[in-house]
Parts: sequence; structure tokens; C-alpha cells
Amino acid sequence: MTVQINSNYLETYSKEYAQLVCDRFFNGRQFITGQEIIQLTSSIQVNFFVIKRLFELWQEELAKLKSSPYFDYRDIAVHEALTQFMNVLSRRIKVERAHLEPMVKTAVKQAIEVATEPVSFYQGEIKKAPAGKINEFLRENKKYYKWHDKVITFLIDKTGFGHDADAYHRAISANYQVIKDSLESVNLLLATLGEVRAFNLDLYMESEIASPASPITDIPQSSPSSFFEEIEEDEIIPANPAPVQEAARIQSEVIPVVRSSNPASAGVLLTASKLKVQFSSESYKGMKGIIGELSESLALNQRFMFTKELFDGNADLLRHALKSIDESGSFEAAVELVNNRFVSELSWETESEAVQEFMRLVYRKFLD
Repeated sequence: MTVQINSNYLETYSKEYAQLVCDRFFNGRQFITGQEIIQLTSSIQVNFFVIKRLFELWQEELAKLKSSPYFDYRDIAVHEALTQFMNVLSRRIKVERAHLEPMVKTAVKQAIEVATEPVSFYQGEIKKAPAGKINEFLRENKKYYKWHDKVITFLIDKTGFGHDADAYHRAISANYQVIKDSLESVNLLLATLGEVRAFNLDLYMESEIASPASPITDIPQSSPSSFFEEIEEDEIIPANPAPVQEAARIQSEVIPVVRSSNPASAGVLLTASKLKVQFSSESYKGMKGIIGELSESLALNQRFMFTKELFDGNADLLRHALKSIDESGSFEAAVELVNNRFVSELSWETESEAVQEFMRLVYRKFLD
């Protein structure tokens, strides 16, 4: 069955939603900051899709900059300088209404699609990835996916190189068939839009019509050559999870963090000496002394990732952790604090990307 979408309703709704949001925020204000965008609406997915668009615009500008034939952008010092430049810019976001409103409109459309048709949405995301770099694209963008994210995030670090887009499309469709009964309620997700303007799902999905099965959305037949042969047992979400009682909880991350992908590292304590050896071998030329207070130094992307993946969606807990680490007298003391308060209590996977990036920042803070 294929749902017949009322595109006219979607266009009108997203336009009116964006206008109402901007009318409310820009009453007496000229600009909006990054932190304000995160709290712009009660729909966390809309907010993060706006941030995602800002990141894409930055990437486009960076690509133009790198197209210059006169400078070596592969040089490690240049790469590090550009990374730091991006981090600084991410803390200095300042957007006027004329630029924000169309981004909100697009973000609303995307949020509605990912809520109602996650397979179609995420297959569309795969199409945006550069050739041969789908996995890197997913890793870079996973922090922006807040609704039905398990339809796609299982692919990260589960695939090899050389798989084409069609293989990813089939994997997404197959995974959806396994976990669809445990995904968040569409009505609950869309209810978060209602704080601005109620969304009529029945009007949006006018009718259902029978259609031939699409070769992309069909469940693929298993074969030895397929990289998606089965979903591991620890990645299948239990069916019929306890319902979320209030739509407002979406704002504080109702989507749980999967911690079981690497159980061997969950709860394993960090070792200061081992981390020092690891991080000291990485290049930090020109980076010494740039990190002062951790609570003031995180880029928006880092703050999003740490909050979701390390601190159970609790931004206050992240702020408390950063303040406590700032007050530590040494890297060793900071590692001990992290072990005692967070690694075991929150079941951190110490080899995960999020933990490694977090501890890398802690290491840089205490560089001599």
C-alpha cells in the first residue's frame, strides 16, 4: 500500500508554522543564536533539522574555500585551524528572520516525513552522501536524527567499503520491517508540532491506494554477498515498549541511547596513562592553550553528541560534569572523576566515538 500525500496541505502547514514561530521569536529581536535555535520549538526534530541545515551551509562555504588552487588544505595545520574555526563559528551563530524562516519551513517538512515515512526519508538522506562515503556521511549526520533514528543508525560501523546506495536502501527497509512495531508513535511525534499549530495527520494522508511493491522498499532476500544478512540480537528493540506519557518529553530526548552495540567496553574504566599515550601521538600543533573552561569551549555539535550519547539527554548533567572537570587539578584527577561518576553509572562504552572525543577535550584542557 502507498500513502497518498496531500502536498498542498504540507506546503501550507509548513509555511504557516514557520511564520508563527518567527512571529513569536522575532518580536523585538533581530537575531537568533544557536542555543536559541535548539529551544526554538517544542519539536526537537524541527530544531535539529534547522541546525543541520546551518551545518550544510557551512560545508558548502568550506568547499568553495577549498576549491582555491593556491593553498594546501590537506596540510595538518590548516586542517586543525579550519576545525577550530568551525568550532568558534558554531558558538557565534546569528541568523536573521529572513534567513531563518525558510529553514524552519524546510525543517518542518523534513520532520513530518521522517515521522510518517522514515524509510523514504532516510533513503533520501543516503542519496545526498558523496560517492563511496555513505558511512562517513551517516556518522557525521547521526546527531541530527532525533525521530525514528534506529531505522538508520544501526548501519554506522556495521558496513564495509564499496557498498552502493541500493544496498543501503535495502538494508534500511529490512531493518524497518524488524523494528517498526517498537518505534515511537507517529501521533506522539507530530503532537510536538501542536504547540505552534496542530497538525492534521488524516488530512495529510488523504487516502491509501494499492500499488506494486517497490524494489527498494521490499525486504531483500538474504544472500552471502549481502552486507545486511541479519540484524544482531542486541540491536533489535523489544516490541511494545512502555508508552511515553507526555509529548513534551520529546524535548528532553525520549529516544533512548543504544548502549549494547559493544558490551565488552561498557563500564570498562578509563586509564589516564593509556589515554595520554594515545592522545599525545595525535597531532595538536597550534592547539595548545586554546581550551580554557570546558563548559565554554564545546562546539554545538559536540554539546549535542555528548548530551545524547553520554548523559542520557540531560543537558544539566553535562554542564555539571564539565564544571566538575574544570575544577580538577590534573588530567589524572579528571579521569578518576569521570570513572567514578559517569563511566559506571551511565554504562559508557569507553571505546566509543563519543567517549573518545570527550576525553580528548579533557586531555587538551590539561596540556602543559
